Amino acid sequence: IARHSDIEWIASQAILSEYIEVLRRPKFGLSAALLREWEAVFNMVITVIDVSDDVEFPRDPKDAKFLACAIVGEADYLITSDKDFTDAYALMLTTVCSVSHFKATVVNQYGSGGQT
Repeated sequence: IARHSDIEWIASQAILSEYIEVLRRPKFGLSAALLREWEAVFNMVITVIDVSDDVEFPRDPKDAKFLACAIVGEADYLITSDKDFTDAYALMLTTVCSVSHFKATVVNQYGSGGQT
């Protein structure tokens, strides 16, 4: 999905930092070399946007940064399997879906087309 030419993966610096932090968790057991590779991939495929807006998300305040990024970036999709985001529709117009749903409905439907 990330290599799809018509799809732009956006994230704030806070989100990008969280991605790296999560990959460093001992439960994943990733080597330092593999972590560097993931960081390089993220830096290559993610467009980092400035997100200075705060969004109140009482259901899970630590996830508010994802909503703020989707709102500021005017994202068509927020791709996650986190069920906490089911309440997010009241805050934004972005469609919340899983990776498999996004791939099946957007990437596969449009082939080389389809904007996000």
